[in-house]
Amino acid sequence: MSSSVRLGPDTNQSLGIGEFVVAFMRGDLGPGPSEAVLERVRMFHTDSVLCGLSALALQTNAPMVLHREALGYPDARGATVFGSSVRVAPEKAIAANCAAVREWDSNGTNFGYRPSLGHIAGEFGHNDFYPVVIAACRQNGLDGPTALRAMVLLDEIRGRLAEVFSLKSYKIDHVVHGAIASAAVYGALMGATPAQIESAIGMFVAHYVPWRAIRAGKQLSDSKGASAAISTEAAVLCMKRSMAGFVGPRDIFRNPEAIFRFFEPTTSGSDRWKEQGDSPFELVLSHSGDDFAVMGMHFKLGLYEHQSAGALQGVIDLLVANPSLIAGGGEGVGGITIVAYEPAFGIIGNPMKKDPKTRQSADHSMAYIVATLLRKAIEAGSVQSSSDEAWKALMLTPYDYQVSDSAIHRPLTRSIMSRIDFQHGGQEYDSKYPDGIPTSVRIGELDSGLVMYPAGHARNTSADLNGILRHKWRMLGEIALPDGGDADGLVERLEGIGSLGAQDVAGLYDVTTAERPGYEGGEESTMDD
Repeated sequence: MSSSVRLGPDTNQSLGIGEFVVAFMRGDLGPGPSEAVLERVRMFHTDSVLCGLSALALQTNAPMVLHREALGYPDARGATVFGSSVRVAPEKAIAANCAAVREWDSNGTNFGYRPSLGHIAGEFGHNDFYPVVIAACRQNGLDGPTALRAMVLLDEIRGRLAEVFSLKSYKIDHVVHGAIASAAVYGALMGATPAQIESAIGMFVAHYVPWRAIRAGKQLSDSKGASAAISTEAAVLCMKRSMAGFVGPRDIFRNPEAIFRFFEPTTSGSDRWKEQGDSPFELVLSHSGDDFAVMGMHFKLGLYEHQSAGALQGVIDLLVANPSLIAGGGEGVGGITIVAYEPAFGIIGNPMKKDPKTRQSADHSMAYIVATLLRKAIEAGSVQSSSDEAWKALMLTPYDYQVSDSAIHRPLTRSIMSRIDFQHGGQEYDSKYPDGIPTSVRIGELDSGLVMYPAGHARNTSADLNGILRHKWRMLGEIALPDGGDADGLVERLEGIGSLGAQDVAGLYDVTTAERPGYEGGEESTMDD
């Protein structure tokens, strides 16, 4: 028996997604995801929630704006925002919670790579969308096992779309894939029909496609971090309207004037606008076993843009092997050369990012990220004897990007940044992405060699992933909770989602967070200058 469903390019794939999600959630397609798959999505969910709760505790701007906005839309049959039991409009709760989850840019990442099927479009994506599932479970009285299955399903759809259609190639933001998946899964959990789900997907694609303009400019704005939130709010609203009877465009993946065939025409010349024509891709969606998209997604072991993970691993490897580098206040840290691939070079090597003034720009600056790791090692005065322990000790935290106390302007960090030369490795490196994150680091005469699968990468087999993640979760939990709070208990509560009943799932996000003012106080404008 096959463990997947193929939606061919000559079929109505949006209706096929609708039929797939409804059948998947009913358990009609097979035995379902393996325990390994459920464990992996549980870990990504825990990771995302702790990112979100800590971002709220530190009063970050966009999450707080959307949190307060959501509370202004009471709905007795709605969902809840982090830290509250007050039910509000579900699309508003989802927007607020997704924004909080994404704020640190520290939750999961995928690179759209499935070479066994030739699906290697390489689109980015992040595990931002789990609040969609919890909101629907809250509304419809669904339990923990159902929530986990739905999270696997959401990641499956957005992950497989990322493998077959590169949005970034056309300057469209990657959250489109997640929003499509969110509409579908929310609909399935709320009892929508396949036709209603098709209609909602078509409505979203026709009305709400975001451009990558939100990620351009010298200094990044709140729109970058809240992109998934805003698009998912729209996707859920489309699903609600569809269930209320509004009919959106059908068969959107084969529509010649929607983004898919517009950018990748499947007929030529004057025929490209005709209704006949295939979608530009096939979709192969898993329903049982181990081969789910979530198994190829990567963890971030702290706060950094994921394209920098190879460089961080290279620096850690050099420090562990050569602890004398940090002697004498870092006198041994001379010229630093980082060689990497596109798109890493273009995204976090942009010369404009050599002088970040905001947190959002600092965490997208290769020079700042690497310099901060080295600064922490130099200030600690010693280096751990293993890579795992060094990852824990040098983990980049929200406080390493704090603007209000001038953390991003520390003289030592800026001094190290001035010694960094970031180079594009050309075809030798580009050809190895997105299989890995091909990066090498040289500090003086010391060379890390090529790093392909850093700790946190789905194909890394050497790191103690659970141990490093537990350290990260405790760090974020201690920020999220009031002083003296039980961070380990919070982690265990989230990790136990698979055994929770409907009532406990409904209250899963009702966590009282700390209020730690001043984190972003005095921050400079995030508009282009």
